[in-house]
Amino acid sequence: MRRFDLAVIGSGPGGYRAAVLAALRGLRVAIIEKGVWGGTCLNRGCVPKKAWYHTARLAAGNTGYAERGLQGRLTPDLSQAWRHQREVVATVRGSYVDYLKRLGIAAFEAEARFVSPQELAIGGERIHCEHAVIATGSRPIVPDWTTRAPGRVLTTDDLFDAPPPPGRRVAVIGSGVIGTEMAFILAMLGLDILWLTQSSPLARTRFSRQARQLLASALEAHGVRARESSRPRTCEIDTDGVTLTLPDGTSERVDWLLLGAGRRPNIEHLGLEAAGVTLAANRFIAVNDLMRTTAENIYAIGDCADPAMTSNHALAEAAVAVANVIEPGSRRRSEVNIPEVVYSAMELARFGWSEEEAEEQDLEPATGFAGLEISPAALALGEPRGFARVVADHDSGRLLGAEAVGAHAGEWLQALLPVAGREDALASVAAAAWNHPSLGEEWLNAVETLAAKWGLETKVFTAGRKTAE
Repeated sequence: MRRFDLAVIGSGPGGYRAAVLAALRGLRVAIIEKGVWGGTCLNRGCVPKKAWYHTARLAAGNTGYAERGLQGRLTPDLSQAWRHQREVVATVRGSYVDYLKRLGIAAFEAEARFVSPQELAIGGERIHCEHAVIATGSRPIVPDWTTRAPGRVLTTDDLFDAPPPPGRRVAVIGSGVIGTEMAFILAMLGLDILWLTQSSPLARTRFSRQARQLLASALEAHGVRARESSRPRTCEIDTDGVTLTLPDGTSERVDWLLLGAGRRPNIEHLGLEAAGVTLAANRFIAVNDLMRTTAENIYAIGDCADPAMTSNHALAEAAVAVANVIEPGSRRRSEVNIPEVVYSAMELARFGWSEEEAEEQDLEPATGFAGLEISPAALALGEPRGFARVVADHDSGRLLGAEAVGAHAGEWLQALLPVAGREDALASVAAAAWNHPSLGEEWLNAVETLAAKWGLETKVFTAGRKTAE
């Protein structure tokens, strides 16, 4: 029986990072994948979607090209866009698999099942592992009013696995991140979108009302509008298309529909009972803030254990789990440092607490704000809508959270993440030199606004000078 220090089940972003981090620290590592290497994020989620999003943004720019002195229009080709994302995915997957080999990580292509807390059955083989990380991800939810049907009723997995079916009129179902992103992307790639939601888009997320309103306005400017309180009641599938019956009794005919109604964790067939791993009330794997399950030597990360279900969470949790495998109790999960980003008609990005959430923690929040309306960088890009907002503890100056809305928001939010949660964060931002013109320098403007509003100029800038010295 082969023996390993760590066995990682699942090769998505969390599993991949856990295996790499452990190997770099000298552990003997095995990684097991029963599907396609890279998991959902690489093959059917973040990576191909980001390729499509960039294409969609180029197409959305048609309305402003003429005033920039560029003649003509870009015409979307969904079939070619699909082939392009496949090339991107194949390139990333190739480098990914090659790196695992170069690190000496043993790779198994089979389903894994716990026989005991330290023994896994993998196909016809068994391995011993001192520790294990479960990173099995999730799969799309198919609502009870329909069923998957090739070419007619698709999940996002189906959409990226095979070329899009023919037909121009497409229904997108869901008000969450997936629905909000895909409604815009597919519309810009040339489809006529019927976006059916139960609630207001992103209403269940932690993004501010102001951010969601700006996004709704930007979507509407591109002809994309959610039809709320319209979750279908029935779905009739035939050889020519799909007929949906809506709550108001009306029906809509589309060529095909895309389900964005959420995801559920992949936890079946793992033998969790044999491993001593239990589930929480929400049916995710129960973990503590060390990412440890109810089995002392087994950790769980990402979509199978975290209802947030984002790759960013999985990546952050992988680092926590591996740190605790190597040195138990050395690192704990912290929500404040994990970014959330939505890629739609506008980018929305955030981390940490809002003002309301800070007040619920009995803190007195101070808010700094800078709009993009007069930002030279935003004006040059032709996207002067959006803002930068920081939330800090008024008493200590500790950075509690931030929200960015506008072009490339997911990128310039990153500038604040290294100082998230630190009491010298505002001083660090104020004392730093920033590139001009840039979107990132709006954080400086937001901190200066904060200082003026709350009378923190002396505290912030004196601290900044001491830090610089």
